[in-house]
Amino acid sequence: MAAPALLSVRGLARPGLQPLAFDLAEGECLAVRGPSGAGKSLLLRALADLDPNDGELSLEGEPREAMPAPRWRRLVTYLPAEPGWWAETVGAHFADWAAAEPLVEALGLPAASRDWPVSRLSTGERQRLALVRALVQRPRVLLLDEPTAGLDETARDAVETLIAARLAEGAAALWVTHDAGQARRLARRCLKVEGGRVTEDAP
Repeated sequence: MAAPALLSVRGLARPGLQPLAFDLAEGECLAVRGPSGAGKSLLLRALADLDPNDGELSLEGEPREAMPAPRWRRLVTYLPAEPGWWAETVGAHFADWAAAEPLVEALGLPAASRDWPVSRLSTGERQRLALVRALVQRPRVLLLDEPTAGLDETARDAVETLIAARLAEGAAALWVTHDAGQARRLARRCLKVEGGRVTEDAP
């Protein structure tokens, strides 16, 4: 008997998003593309169960309804395009800085950034540190909303390399990008979103 998909989605729908179905395998990155306002972020938020939605979702064969919502959201982690910050310093956002530090350095930031005030962070630094916040939770599925938008080539490559390493360990990702070249580098399949309708295609 075949192993269940890592993430199985059937009939997922919410206001602004027509019903859709797909499976996501361990180690797979699925690109998500479409014009601004098409519903890409709505899709990711629905998958993370952050907004009311309908449909049957399961993770490694376990139905979403069988899990407490906080556990689902830790295992199916949404990284928004503009992540929130609620404390004065970077380090205050991490329960275990020792676990975060290697990831921080892999993304080209110094370990000393733990003591930086959030107010001094550039947009790119915020993006990379928010990605570390997501990764230290060891999610099974990453829902990434343009995680490299606005980054220079070096920082973009560092993010792609770090996510590729997690995929090699058995995680999976949905990656929203407007960059066709990035979609082809990262994914063999692509969900195209337009007017709330989702179709599958090659990247």
